[in-house]
Amino acid sequence: MSFLIQQTLIFAVPLMIVALAGVFSERSGVINLALEGIMIFGAFIGVLFVRSMQLSGAYDAAKAAGDWMSLQGLELLAMLVSALMGAVFSLLLAFAAINLRADQTIGGTALNLLAPALVLFLVRVIAQQETLNMASGDAAGWFMIKKSTFGIEKSTDIGFLGETLINKVYLATYVCILLFILLSVILYKTRFGLRLRACGENPQAAASLGINVFKMRYAGVTISGALAGMGGFVYALTTSNCSSTGDVAGFGFLALAVMIFGNWTPLNVAGASLLFGLFKCVAASYSTLDINGDGVFLLKELGISTHLYRMLPYIITLLVLAFTSKGSRAPKAEGIPYDKGMR
Repeated sequence: MSFLIQQTLIFAVPLMIVALAGVFSERSGVINLALEGIMIFGAFIGVLFVRSMQLSGAYDAAKAAGDWMSLQGLELLAMLVSALMGAVFSLLLAFAAINLRADQTIGGTALNLLAPALVLFLVRVIAQQETLNMASGDAAGWFMIKKSTFGIEKSTDIGFLGETLINKVYLATYVCILLFILLSVILYKTRFGLRLRACGENPQAAASLGINVFKMRYAGVTISGALAGMGGFVYALTTSNCSSTGDVAGFGFLALAVMIFGNWTPLNVAGASLLFGLFKCVAASYSTLDINGDGVFLLKELGISTHLYRMLPYIITLLVLAFTSKGSRAPKAEGIPYDKGMR
């Protein structure tokens, strides 16, 4: 059961933080279909930063000495750099949608096409191959927190909570959860959040109260880009062994589905992320999943094709959206360019 919970969180947390990225953008009035592209770009930047730090030798001594605090610092720095560059990349969408009043759906689609092509080009230039990997070691060896990290013997039983929360986990998972809670509070309990949401519901009314709609929409898209970029790196770190291939397995589009299913509210988004994360976990590890802890891999013994398991999260996405999308209520002004002259 500990394994199931840990693996579900590994898939659910990137979905959750990227879906929240979509909420910030769309609550400000800008449709952000570019979440997939920004994730791809953020994953590349994070992996490139880690690789560069390894090649510089800045963390060789820390790795040799087992200084896990310094290695966790490197992980947090990579998350920060990914967020920063994700925000910069999202400014392309913000400028097109806000200043040029371009079609936001087409703008997001263009970034989704640009990001993998740009990343693959840069990966081939830098690594001379299709995949950008860490310079040495793997993600688990450098960043995974284990019992031995705290000086606890591998054979020591630390109970269900201990095995679930502090053994074979990544700090990035908990950072994203805390960030999700903090930003949810900001969105719904602060003046900034109220103004942001007002710009997505009725920008003309917001402007009449002295709110700068252009600035608030830029803020929403920039925060969205930062979260999506960070989510891309966290996905690459926890599920792809800290590598960049110009692909994030459709997580950006799944995050859009989670956002719609969650009705653009953080609490519902968190619940939807856990649901989709569970099915992604089943799809990725069904052959080694011991649900009851009795040593029987039930899902493997069912004899169902591996391709069906891999399709499962996307089938569930289509079914959920088919039955719930009619009851979803999007922000009224999303996708509509702001015009000062309109009333």
